[in-house]
Amino acid sequence: MPVKKKRYSTRKRPFKKIDSNKSVEDIVRELKQAGSTSSNYRELSLKIHGLVCAKCAREFDNKDRHLLTVHHKDGNPLNNPPDGSNWENLCVYCHENEHSRGLLGDYLRNG
Repeated sequence: MPVKKKRYSTRKRPFKKIDSNKSVEDIVRELKQAGSTSSNYRELSLKIHGLVCAKCAREFDNKDRHLLTVHHKDGNPLNNPPDGSNWENLCVYCHENEHSRGLLGDYLRNG
């Protein structure tokens, strides 16, 4: 039985109706504010948890910090509490492993 790959959406927020009474400047300002708060969680997580992978304990420095990602423990990328309780920093290898576990389990269970 072939393994189905899970596709992850790059869309982080649901579409929102735009009030037609707002000016273009107001709409642009709101969109920038919404984008900045959701994308800052990575920097906040790196600051709170440090430049260390929570699974393999590999340490990173500023030149290779791009290899460190933020994993949402509950699986909801919109759940970003400011205390970092839903995040763990994982290197790209451990993060891929974490998300592929479910696929492997489904394959072994059904295959």
